[in-house]
Amino acid sequence: MAENTFSILDPFSSVDLGLADAADGVKQWAIANRALIQPVKKFFNEMIVGIDSALNAVPPLVMLVILILIAWQAAGRRVAILVGISMVVLGFLSPNAWGLAMTTLAIVVSAVIMSFIIGLPLGVLAGKNDRFETAIRPVLDTMQTIPAFVYLVPVVMLIGIGNVSGVIVTVIFALPPLIRLTSLGIRGVNASVVEAARAFGASPRQILFKVELPLATPTILAGVNQTIMLSLSMVVIASMISVKGLGNEVLRAMGRLDAGKALVGGLGIVILAIVLDRITQGMGQSGRERGHRHWWQGGPVGAVLRLTGRA
Repeated sequence: MAENTFSILDPFSSVDLGLADAADGVKQWAIANRALIQPVKKFFNEMIVGIDSALNAVPPLVMLVILILIAWQAAGRRVAILVGISMVVLGFLSPNAWGLAMTTLAIVVSAVIMSFIIGLPLGVLAGKNDRFETAIRPVLDTMQTIPAFVYLVPVVMLIGIGNVSGVIVTVIFALPPLIRLTSLGIRGVNASVVEAARAFGASPRQILFKVELPLATPTILAGVNQTIMLSLSMVVIASMISVKGLGNEVLRAMGRLDAGKALVGGLGIVILAIVLDRITQGMGQSGRERGHRHWWQGGPVGAVLRLTGRA
């Protein structure tokens, strides 16, 4: 085969940087070193299976009551009523809609837990260290601008298809907002409050856990809310690598042009998004928005305390 000659007017067709060969080398390394990846895959798989089994083991009516109580405690009675109605509608979409929704919820919860474990420390470090924040900013920009489909290839190449790959892809896609908003919350804490705590002899650890994190909690929970929404937006895309749940229902319906299944899966995802969004928004309310009350002074916990005379 004749070699391409270099042309100054068309340098791109004659220069090969070997990126495709490098990617193929990564694939060969992953195949040769699957034993190194198996512990990570096993950990994620056990977490997902455990959460999925727990959610599906609870009878739907009991789970409905639990979700209503959580919504009432986190966001008030109106949100609790909205959550109750929404979940009842979801349950009646089809006989298997509730089970698929619980599987999807398990995927989202697993992804959010891992995002929180990774994102909170990185966000705190970025909020307290200007150099680290400057270094991590282009990485977060890249993670947020790369199309979601691009994440599927390297993860499947290293891990394989299945729920584990879906959670890892979702974590990569949904992590940046949590890091950014945690950093923003830490940087937004009033400097005079920190100085006052330092003047009273508080250590850096005490300042972080008793001053900065509590004051930054509404902003951090806004980041958690965004992470949850992005995780749900990945449900259908992740189903392309055999992730179960409502997203897989939508994908199968698209392949068969089945409008009924597509409607069930799509509405189920929308309802889950509404429910989780309203609950996390309620959790992110400040003390002023709650009427200067502690979280345990309202909702079902507050009602029980008032009935027992311990309010």
